[in-house]
Amino acid sequence: MPLFPRKAAFIAGRRFYSASHFSAPASGLRINADRLQETIHHTCQWGAAHRYGSGPTETGMSRLSLSDDDAQARRWFAEETQKLGCSLVVDQLGNMFASRRGSTATPTPMIAMGSHLDTQPRGGRYDGILGVVAAVEVLRTFAENGYKTHHDVGVVNWTNEEGARFPKSMMASGVWAGKIPLEQAYSLADIFDPSVTVKSELQRLGYVGDVACSSIGYPLGAHFELHIEQGPILQDTGKKIGVVQGGQAYRWFTVTVDGRDAHTGTTPLKSRSDPLLAASKMIVASNSIAKSLGALASTGVFKIPPSSSTNTIASRVTFSLDIRHPDDAVVDQVETLCFEAFKDIAKQDGRGVKVGWTLDTDSPATRFDPDCIKMVEKAATDLVESDGWLHITSGAGHDSVNTSARCPTTMIFVPCKDGVSHHPEEYCSPEDCALGAQTLLESVVNYDRLKAEL
Repeated sequence: MPLFPRKAAFIAGRRFYSASHFSAPASGLRINADRLQETIHHTCQWGAAHRYGSGPTETGMSRLSLSDDDAQARRWFAEETQKLGCSLVVDQLGNMFASRRGSTATPTPMIAMGSHLDTQPRGGRYDGILGVVAAVEVLRTFAENGYKTHHDVGVVNWTNEEGARFPKSMMASGVWAGKIPLEQAYSLADIFDPSVTVKSELQRLGYVGDVACSSIGYPLGAHFELHIEQGPILQDTGKKIGVVQGGQAYRWFTVTVDGRDAHTGTTPLKSRSDPLLAASKMIVASNSIAKSLGALASTGVFKIPPSSSTNTIASRVTFSLDIRHPDDAVVDQVETLCFEAFKDIAKQDGRGVKVGWTLDTDSPATRFDPDCIKMVEKAATDLVESDGWLHITSGAGHDSVNTSARCPTTMIFVPCKDGVSHHPEEYCSPEDCALGAQTLLESVVNYDRLKAEL
């Protein structure tokens, strides 16, 4: 049975993506570009949603972490890697480590290719998914060519990278890196159903492993992550590969504004305590403050009580605040100015409101490992020459930000159409997917050889 239904719309005029649009790989190993595409879309049967076209692959994704669809994708990952002779370990938070033995006499901490299979509620087919599927394709290429690395090499599927259902991004890699306490992660509640927690869903799906979720419980020798850029820089500059130097800082907050419900027709403005009005002003203020400092401030979640009604002032509002900049000091400044402004806004209208906030995620600016970066630079130069790639800093958070605290790490970016991500129409061309996977393979081979020579 084929990995993806070969409907007429998919087959008509089908190109065979031979990856001939880049130079012959230095390793002598070439990934199967058609199989890579087929596998990406095969795995997207679990969670396909938000159709935007008539083609069989023209849907987005809604595969939230630890959902039934996520469990199906996890079963696929386990089956495929075990077919390739990998040993599979699942840790306490459901992180999945598939390792292929190298030629050393004893096992070594594996050189990992990691990413995630969970998506946003209105996500696309490439964010995270490309990284995991391309890593599996690398292992398939090794296996079918009889290629043996010196060190153990494998793939990691990290749990709850998106933080969409359980609101802490890069959650399980954060616990693995010692940045987030295990019990805190276990107790995270579903954003829309507080009776459901990370631990209860892990237990329901059978993904509470015996191995400690830590870099001691399952150490890694290195971590390489292939990812779509999620921005327009590569496309706008005509470059094919981004060699990622590190990630910008970001912080997530939940802001709570409390007022008092009252009749909208009989309560004068001066007598109101309106949290929705205040929250709206706070969001506008955060945008203005961030813009003045060259930073980013965004709100993606805004909630009012389910009992709210058209002719009643809401009693409470909660909203998310996401602050980002490559410099930690600028993030500090935006945070300080935002919360000063929020306190002032809370006093402005009617009888005022009460405002408070909690810090949900704090991810400082990160610099990746020089040796890992050099191995990606070499791979990119061999494949697309020196003018075909550029250095880049990630604007988004990734599991690699966490792994970099415990093992040598870097990332590889490939372009996505118009820089669109976290959207059903997120798209990475088959050629760019293939080039990214080949760059990942070459980088891992380069790093394995480098470490074998030491």
